[in-house]
Amino acid sequence: MHAAYIPYGAYWCTPFARWQGSLSHLHSLEFAAHVAKKALADRRIPLADVDFGVLGMSIPQRGCFYGLPWVTGMIGATHVAGPTVAQACATSARVMATAVREVAQGDAKCVLTLTTDRISNGPHIYYPNPMGPGGTGETEDWVMANFNRDPYAGCDMTHTAENCAKKWNISTAEQHDVVLRRYQQYLEATQVKDGSSFHQRYMVLPLEVPDQRYRKTVTTLTGDEGIHPTTAEGLKKLKPVKEGGTVTFAGQTHPADGNAGMIITTADKARELSTDKNVKISFRGFGQARVDMAWMPYAPVPAAQRALQAAGIGIKDVAAIKSHNPFALNDIIFGRELNVDAMGINNYGCSLIWGHPQGPTGMRLVIELIEELVLKGGGHGLFHGCAAGDSAMAVIIKVE
Repeated sequence: MHAAYIPYGAYWCTPFARWQGSLSHLHSLEFAAHVAKKALADRRIPLADVDFGVLGMSIPQRGCFYGLPWVTGMIGATHVAGPTVAQACATSARVMATAVREVAQGDAKCVLTLTTDRISNGPHIYYPNPMGPGGTGETEDWVMANFNRDPYAGCDMTHTAENCAKKWNISTAEQHDVVLRRYQQYLEATQVKDGSSFHQRYMVLPLEVPDQRYRKTVTTLTGDEGIHPTTAEGLKKLKPVKEGGTVTFAGQTHPADGNAGMIITTADKARELSTDKNVKISFRGFGQARVDMAWMPYAPVPAAQRALQAAGIGIKDVAAIKSHNPFALNDIIFGRELNVDAMGINNYGCSLIWGHPQGPTGMRLVIELIEELVLKGGGHGLFHGCAAGDSAMAVIIKVE
């Protein structure tokens, strides 16, 4: 595990756009290749150095059967092959784990990892069924149908949040306190200090958004799109989504579109490709967990505990924590169970505020974790996040 490194600066992320926004017309794989090609060139990372690739996505797109080889072909790395990974909201963590193991085992020396999704305009799928009435088949709206019902648990994801709110006795007001804090943390990432903002440390800014044929620019994004201004007064006016529940629309994230990329490689190659050779970034451990049915927001707790155990450290050894928190109560539960101040994590923002494109969400959070640790002068960082099927993954990195 300790044999895999991230070159400092060898990562990027687009701004995230709320679904049906400025990125909703773009094929997610074509757009990821478009962004990655320029990002690699800007960072002077030779395509010839890349010998393996991992693609992460969770929403099908036309032609995605060809997966990673198609994407690397569009980039110009026609010699690079590798798998395409889908693990719902844990896709980024699984992509990184896959790349790390390839490097640690000596099967690859320089891995290009890409994560992308377009939640907007999800596919409408027809499944043939010769045994159906009159030979008719079945249909599914990939995005909306799966948002609204876990086929195993038989409920939507908000139901899992309400189960946890009841067990941990978490009120709407307590959730809203976390929402307001997360919004304030996000604003800190947009403020310009010493000539740049936190987002400019890693984000592709400004992002020129192309038309579907990539022939002209249709708009330019200077930051995340669709961020909702949040005030204590505004939060007090919101009612729970479910009758008798606690979770409001502000207490949960929103769907989004975007992509992110990262190089994972050996120590020597990381130093060679790094934009600051005084910074060393290594992976220290991964954790995965699945909890009882319909208790999804609790799953990050055992996943994080397993990642900490794999890294050989305790929660008190962690200098910064980032979470994929589809619900504000995720952070409250995590804080209570691991004796962590929920208000002290997720500096500079999180998916609760800037949205959830699924595939790239975790990678953006790890990238932000790296940059926060660099600003802190180093240390261990923990990323964790829940995923569909009452599961979760966690990642431990170390910045020196």
